[in-house]
Amino acid sequence: MFSYFEQLGSARQVLLRLLAEERRLPRPGRRRGEPVRWAPPTYRTVHTILTNPCYAGVYAYGRRRVQRRVVDGVVTERMQRTAASDEWHVCLRDHHPGYVSFETWEAIQARLHANWTAADATGAAREGRALLQGLVRCGRCGRRMGVGYSGRARAPRYHCARGAQQYGTARCQGGIGGGRIERAVLDAVFQALAPASIDATLLAIEDLHSSHQASVRSAELELERASYEADRARRQFDGCEPENRLVARTLEAVWEQGLQQVRAAERALAAVRARRPKPLTEQEIAWCRHLGADLRAAFDAPTTSDHDRKLLIRAMITEIQLVHDRERQRARLRIVWEGGAITEHEITVRRAGSQMRTDEDTLALIRRLAIDHPDREIAAILASQGRLTGAGNPFTVHRVRSLRNHHDIPRATVNTDPGPGNQLVTVKEAAAELGVSIATVHRWLREGFITGRQITPGAAWQILITRELRDRVSQHAPDGWLALADAANALGLARQTVLHKVHRGEIAAVYVQRGKRKGLRIQAKPVQTGLFDNHDQQEAQC
Repeated sequence: MFSYFEQLGSARQVLLRLLAEERRLPRPGRRRGEPVRWAPPTYRTVHTILTNPCYAGVYAYGRRRVQRRVVDGVVTERMQRTAASDEWHVCLRDHHPGYVSFETWEAIQARLHANWTAADATGAAREGRALLQGLVRCGRCGRRMGVGYSGRARAPRYHCARGAQQYGTARCQGGIGGGRIERAVLDAVFQALAPASIDATLLAIEDLHSSHQASVRSAELELERASYEADRARRQFDGCEPENRLVARTLEAVWEQGLQQVRAAERALAAVRARRPKPLTEQEIAWCRHLGADLRAAFDAPTTSDHDRKLLIRAMITEIQLVHDRERQRARLRIVWEGGAITEHEITVRRAGSQMRTDEDTLALIRRLAIDHPDREIAAILASQGRLTGAGNPFTVHRVRSLRNHHDIPRATVNTDPGPGNQLVTVKEAAAELGVSIATVHRWLREGFITGRQITPGAAWQILITRELRDRVSQHAPDGWLALADAANALGLARQTVLHKVHRGEIAAVYVQRGKRKGLRIQAKPVQTGLFDNHDQQEAQC
C-alpha cells in the first residue's frame, strides 16, 4: 500500500488499485474474541493506514487535540484536530519495525495535505487535460491559479480569480491560454531529464522484474490465506454433530464461501503470473545501457494518461509562477524545481481569437493518414476521436481537404507493394480471402494469429495476407493433427501454453474453415523442452 502511494500519490488512487486487484484487508472481529476477518478495502481504511505512525515504527500518544470555545459563558467542544508530530505528548521513534521510515511517513502526510482541495493547496493530480493543474501560482498576488476549459476543443486556460471570488476584488490575471505555457514547461522538464534518461532506463529494467515478483508473492500469500480459511471451515464442519442441523448448515455456508475465495485467489494468481514481463534480449539491454529511453516519446504516447503525465511533472517541479503582460503579449515563467533550483523563461502568448490553428498533433495524424486514406475516411476517423479544427468545428471532408491543401499534404497514394505473393487488404477483404467471418479476423488480430496495422484508433485495419497465412487456413487438417484440447493432453501442456507456442511458431498449426469440426488443428508431436518451456509447464500446472 505504501509503495502504491509512492507511485500514485493519492489515497483514492491506491484504493482503486487495490479494488482492481481484488485485494482484501484484515479487520477485527465484530465482537470481542472473534477472529480477524478479511474484507474489501475502503477509503477510510486506506487513509487510516497511510496516516497511522505505528506503520513507521513509532509509538505515539496525544496525536489529537480537542479545541474548545466559550459561547454565552458556556464551554463547548469542537471537532478534534490532528496535531503535528512535534506537538505529540509521546513520540518514540524506532519503537518497533516499521514498513517505512518516519521521514517517509512525514512526506506522505505532507502529500496527503497537499491533495486537499483548498485555496492554497496543490491538489491531487486529476484526469483533466491541463497538465499544470495545481502548480501555477499568480506572480502578482501569490495565489494559486485556477483552471478552465474553453471552446469545443476544451483547451485549458489558467486564470487568477480567487481574489474576485473571496473578496470581491477585480481579477488579478484573466484567462491565459495553456498550450504555449505547457509546451515551454515540458521543454524545460525534458531538457533537465536528458542526462538522467540512461539511469532511468536501467532503474526501470531492474524494477520491472522485482515488481512482478512482488505481485506474484502477494498473490501467493493471498491464496495461502484463503486456503487456510477454507481448511479451517472444513474442519469446523467435520467436527459438527449431524443432529445440529442449523449449525451444520451455517458451517457449510462458511465453508462454501471459503472455497469460492480460494478459487478467486487461484484465478488472481494465474492472472498475475500470466503478466510476467518478457525478458529483454542482450541487444536491447545493450541499447538501453548506451542510449537510454526516449522519455519524450513515452510522455507523448497515447497509452500514457494525463494523470501519469502530471505525476511526472510534479516529481520535477514544485510550482510555476506566472506573470502575463497583455500589452506585449508575453508571459514570464519562474519555475521552482524540486530541490530549490529556479529557472526563468519568457514566451509569446497570443490574444484569444487572434490565431486559430489546428494543433500539431492533429496535423501529424492527418499526414500519416493521408498516405493511404481518402479525405472521407480521414474525416470519419477524426470525428470518431472527437478532434476539432482550430476554430473548434468538427472535421468534414471539405475541411480535411482544405487543411491538406493549406499545409501541402499530398492526397492518398497507392499502397507500396508488400512483396511477391503478398497483399494488404481490409478486414472485410481478409475475411473473404480466408473464408472466415469478420469477427474471426478481429479475434485473430487480437491473438496475433494474423498480422495487421492500424495507424490510429478508429482507422481501418490493413492486414497482410501472405502465402504462409493462406497455407495455415485450409479446408482439411493433415492426418494426425488434433484439436486444441486433445493436443494439450498429448503434449502434456496447458491449453494456454499450447496457444502461446503456436503464436510463437514453436508448434505447427492450421485453421480448418469448413465443416462441423472447424477450428484450430495442431501437430501434436513431442517437442523439445528446455529450461524456459519446463518453467512454462510448471507455471501452467500451478
